[in-house]
Amino acid sequence: MGVPFSQQLRVGAYVVKQHLKGAKRYPLVLMLEPLFRCNLACAGCGKIDYPDTILNKRISVDDALSGAEECGAPVVSIAGGEPLIHREIDQIVDGLIARKKYVYLCTNALLLEKNLDRFKPSKFLTFSIHLDGEKEEHDAAVCQDGVFDKAVNAIKAAKARGFRVNVNATLFNNATSEGTARFFDTATALGVSGITVSPGYAYERAPDQEHFLNRRRTKELFRGIFARGKGKKWPLSHSSMYLDFLAGNQDYRCAPWGNPTRTVFGWQKPCYLLGEGYVDSFRELMEETDWDLYGTGNYEKCADCMAHCGYEATAVADMVRKPWKGLLSAVRGIKTEGDMAREIPLEGARKAEFVFKQLVEDQLRRAEIHATGAEGTNVDSQVA
Repeated sequence: MGVPFSQQLRVGAYVVKQHLKGAKRYPLVLMLEPLFRCNLACAGCGKIDYPDTILNKRISVDDALSGAEECGAPVVSIAGGEPLIHREIDQIVDGLIARKKYVYLCTNALLLEKNLDRFKPSKFLTFSIHLDGEKEEHDAAVCQDGVFDKAVNAIKAAKARGFRVNVNATLFNNATSEGTARFFDTATALGVSGITVSPGYAYERAPDQEHFLNRRRTKELFRGIFARGKGKKWPLSHSSMYLDFLAGNQDYRCAPWGNPTRTVFGWQKPCYLLGEGYVDSFRELMEETDWDLYGTGNYEKCADCMAHCGYEATAVADMVRKPWKGLLSAVRGIKTEGDMAREIPLEGARKAEFVFKQLVEDQLRRAEIHATGAEGTNVDSQVA
């Protein structure tokens, strides 16, 4: 398990407390995107397709910290864009650590070595380095040669300075179980503290639309990976039940409220991967989002999603309600043969609504109004 024991205890206590309170929906990880701009343009990414007016926007330190306090999640994952481009990212990280939040700073690592002096090693801070496989696979995924080697050098430099370092990998349909297992071996040999892995979400505006995994292929891929990992001590940073879900042994539905997202636009509806509107407060997000409209089987855009930001919260909640399931999974290992759990039927899912263009227009209009100091104009950020 690639999660520190102290973090497991604190997060576990938090989850148990929510269940004892009878909370139906609660946040587990705050996904904080302090900017959208990035120094890479990966083929499978749908996060950076914005005009410069928006790419130049930043969340302030005060807004980032107040968002974390408002949300209350024990873990904060800082993504983007590339967070190290943000000039005040060290102040954001320091403020979150002062609030005893477990911070995962997600980065492609191109800027990490020269920025290490801005941070201090802490049990609350993990650099999560994006690697989508070994050298050839990763450089192809990020559409730039040499990135893998730079990331590996940054991992070694950060570890030498006493920082906790993870890698996070996104898998597409050109991944193989053999190749992914080799990559996990490589990452483990590097001495990383954890490995986060997830099938890629099919962003509607990603340049490459041909290599996203469907659910059946995801399950077959992970069964092959886990079969090759038996007896190995890969430090996978997931609950045993989420891994069991990836292998097709659980029929979970997603819990998008488990990973609420705060971006430069506000609180993103409904989840980190799918933006179809924004609200100004966490309370509005939780209370005014019609959660039943989303998820596999409910919405066409969610059909093939099995990403950890949607399903890890479901798996954790299941382990709290039925702790013996997680124990059995950990002791017996993940089943990699035989029948899979029933699949969620897709026939009744509502059709996809394509609202990105309207959202961008709304945000550009809001930015223009803010820049000119206009008063008395109400721009509605909600998109049905």
